[in-house]
Amino acid sequence: MKKDYLSLTILEIHDALVNKEVTPLELTLEALKRAKENNDNAFEIILEEEAINKAKSLEGKEVPKDKLMFGIPYAAKDNFSTKGIETTGGSDILNGYVPLFDATVIKYLNEQDAILIGKTTLDELAMGGTGTSGHKGIQYNPYDLTHNHLIGGSSSGSAISVASAIVPFALGSDTGDSVRKPASFGGLVGFKPTWGLISRFGLFPFAPSLDHVAYFTRSIDDASSMLDILAKYDENDSTNTYHKRPETYLSYDGNVKGKKIAVIKEIIDSIKDKDLLNSFNKSIEELRNDGAVVDFVSMDSNLLKAIYPAYIVISSSEATSNNANLDGIKFGPNYGGNTYEEVMFNARTKGFSNLIKRRFVLGSYALMSENQEEVFLKAQKIRRLIVEATNSILKEYDAIYALASPTTAPKFNESSDKLSSTYLIADNWLGIGNFGGYPSVTLPIGFKDGLPFGANLTSKPFDEINMFNIAKSIENHTNLKNVSTLNYKK
Repeated sequence: MKKDYLSLTILEIHDALVNKEVTPLELTLEALKRAKENNDNAFEIILEEEAINKAKSLEGKEVPKDKLMFGIPYAAKDNFSTKGIETTGGSDILNGYVPLFDATVIKYLNEQDAILIGKTTLDELAMGGTGTSGHKGIQYNPYDLTHNHLIGGSSSGSAISVASAIVPFALGSDTGDSVRKPASFGGLVGFKPTWGLISRFGLFPFAPSLDHVAYFTRSIDDASSMLDILAKYDENDSTNTYHKRPETYLSYDGNVKGKKIAVIKEIIDSIKDKDLLNSFNKSIEELRNDGAVVDFVSMDSNLLKAIYPAYIVISSSEATSNNANLDGIKFGPNYGGNTYEEVMFNARTKGFSNLIKRRFVLGSYALMSENQEEVFLKAQKIRRLIVEATNSILKEYDAIYALASPTTAPKFNESSDKLSSTYLIADNWLGIGNFGGYPSVTLPIGFKDGLPFGANLTSKPFDEINMFNIAKSIENHTNLKNVSTLNYKK
């Protein structure tokens, strides 16, 4: 394979396959080679034999034009159920667990004849934002060859696999910002749809009222194209929406004339990095030059500061309930014991990291009957106030726009998943998208000292096309469409 097809977009790779410039086997062999050579700890397991067999079965076949992912390699976060393939959620307590069924999104990609080359690393059970708490160790930002900077989490391995052009697309999950924040640190498009638009059947539950199937691509067009494939009604997921979907999510042209975009002043005011702010302000001027109306609006800073603590209480409480079955009997290794309680104690003590134990202790505390009113229910009330404040903005505007993070990827000694008494607004505002179930996308807008950074758009529920349209306008100006470590020039 002389040309680097894996550094192209999904749409470009598809055209190359249709025109017989490259074959599924050639793409797969190259993707597997890159996966095995990766030293950023991106993969839980590489599915070499399975991927090659799948690619060989597609050789010589005409590429159906309606199967965009035909013959294209991809990766999936290891909290998606894959039939016959070990799926651990990045936790020792699930070592050796082999599901009997595929997650619905995996099934849809199989129907497309996409080729799964591996399951990617993650923060344990998708809880965490640093890419450091999974049982495979630390994941590294591929833009930093010295391994001093994180890629973020929890969808860390999937971000690495797309940023390194191992694959053009990777599945992740987003409960607070677990795809959209790593997308900023990895120079990627990180997208989560309206809550319920993509089936979560077969996705390990973390906090179901916040969980979204999400994914990474390297262009806005690829992100919208993948939504065409994945946004289908699934009777196996009771929260999957009946909302009428458009014929295609690609029905936009980047024309933003007359679009109204809100920038929340308190988020931007909390960011101190002048280089990032300059790039962001430049993008605002470009949107205005394209005909958009961009206004700075206010939101109660107390509500913005409350996003993270409310998120921790709600997500930890839901996680405590959802993971009660990981007890060494129903799921997980049995380390013995004379009673059920002893078996469970031994399994959960040895099977979970300290971060997970902290989350479960907090969740159990919040759910205790004597604490629910003061802790859990108060967090839910705060969530409602945040959503109401966001809805009031989106009633007047097509999207909310801000930097996805106040910095480029932090160094490992500058970040922690431990609870803190300091809640930085700009670090945690993306949680709004999960509180309200809004569609939300991060895309790259610049580089600083060789590290990428992105901005985020969040829109009304089921308004993905409008959001993609604005994002396309931004992408048209950045010259960062389809950027990866293999084609970025410092």
